[in-house]
Amino acid sequence: MEATNTTPNRPPYGIIAVLMIGAFIAFLNNTLLNVALPSIMTDLDVETATVQWLTTGYMLVNGVLIPATAFLIEKYSVRRLFLVAMTLFTTGTIIAGMADVFPVLLSARMVQASGSAIMMPLLMNVMLVSFPVEKRGAAMGVFGLILMFAPAIGPTLSGWIIEHYDWRMLFHFITPIAATILLLGFFLLKDKKEKVVMQLDLLSLVLSTLGFGGLLYGFSSASNLGWDSPFVYGTIIIGAISLTVFIIRQSKLERPMLNFGVFKYPMFSLSSTITIVVNTAMFSGFLLLPIYVQTIRGISPFESGLMLLPGALLNAAMSPITGRLFDKIGGKILAVTGLAITTLVTYLFSQLTMETGYYYIMFLHAVRMFGMSMVFMPVSTNGLNQLPRRFYPHGTAMNNTLNQVSAAIGTALLITLMSIRQEQYTAEALGQLTGQPSADVQYQIMLEAMLGGINDTFFISTFITAIALILAFFMKRAKQAEDPLEEKQEQVEKKVKPELVKS
Repeated sequence: MEATNTTPNRPPYGIIAVLMIGAFIAFLNNTLLNVALPSIMTDLDVETATVQWLTTGYMLVNGVLIPATAFLIEKYSVRRLFLVAMTLFTTGTIIAGMADVFPVLLSARMVQASGSAIMMPLLMNVMLVSFPVEKRGAAMGVFGLILMFAPAIGPTLSGWIIEHYDWRMLFHFITPIAATILLLGFFLLKDKKEKVVMQLDLLSLVLSTLGFGGLLYGFSSASNLGWDSPFVYGTIIIGAISLTVFIIRQSKLERPMLNFGVFKYPMFSLSSTITIVVNTAMFSGFLLLPIYVQTIRGISPFESGLMLLPGALLNAAMSPITGRLFDKIGGKILAVTGLAITTLVTYLFSQLTMETGYYYIMFLHAVRMFGMSMVFMPVSTNGLNQLPRRFYPHGTAMNNTLNQVSAAIGTALLITLMSIRQEQYTAEALGQLTGQPSADVQYQIMLEAMLGGINDTFFISTFITAIALILAFFMKRAKQAEDPLEEKQEQVEKKVKPELVKS
């Protein structure tokens, strides 16, 4: 099977199955580590700002490498890319499991990330090529199940492992599974690709690295270092300038590393915009709810994870159903319905109190995730469906890159907003007191100020999701656009065939 060839009569289910299992392990590994960060801090004697690099560094490597995957997918076979990706991921996992000092663990995580970055765009491209437009929703729904199920069970599984074993067991647990998948890929993947003469434009790679890497680092560091830090605004400025030059250069290259021509197709542009907006707002739930239940309500991390589990499982279970509905009714109805639910529940989360019930929060989160399940896959699939076949690698790479950047921006903006409002509420409360308040009074003021900041942040997130809801009304069921280059190639082939017959 070739990544750029015509859609086969029968999809290569064996290849897809191997790729999906590999992607599942990569996604699972990413969510497993979050719960283990406190244990790693204690064991390796590092600060919070330092240990966060295990997450930030992973995200940075993904953000830097994903834009280059469009070039890699066009040049190399699925087999070759998968084996390289899984080899990197497995090697990183083995080294991480043996790490005794933080620099070794961080390096291992980045090696893991370099493999993981190739996995998702590769799988999405194979899915697009393997299934016709009318069956693509169901196929992408199954892909969504894999994508959502790993984060659903990750925190709970990680919590159980950390309670009973050393944090290194998280990597020891993944290693044999990753090695088995690597062997399966070696023996089962047989696709070949004709040699493609393509050269990677090194200047584009440098500009892409500085552009996306600078934006990701700047926004992801803002919540820790503050917006007035030169490392924050400096890297954001460098990233923005580099990205601008990168985009200009891509428009002038005959074979760009990442083709921004995908934005000439209106449904792809609209789907990208909706995805960015929703990504910016959706992290309010993932970030703020654990802060609320653990810091303000005093609920344990394990119970906090259990509270979020039903919503994550519901989101995963809905993905195949949403995919089939997409094939029947299109993405607009699903997106509008899902965003309406998400907007309403996000507003309800802005009304939290000191006594809000545990199961009420669990219910609201589950309903919010139910709404989300009708948004991401239908919206992104509808946008990708409009692209001509040769744009698939660039469309998938662009989608994944925008997801990384918008998630970092959303996280930074929401945390900053919460911190600013918390400080304002604290100052107002202390200003109304006479004399020096006791430690208990100060602590109570801090909790109430934090609650006010969380509620205000959810309220702003409500408006952000409402913007996405309005944009969803402009969606139309996408049909694959005609490609002038493909038509020109077909005309050349038609002229050449009669001449070959005559000769």
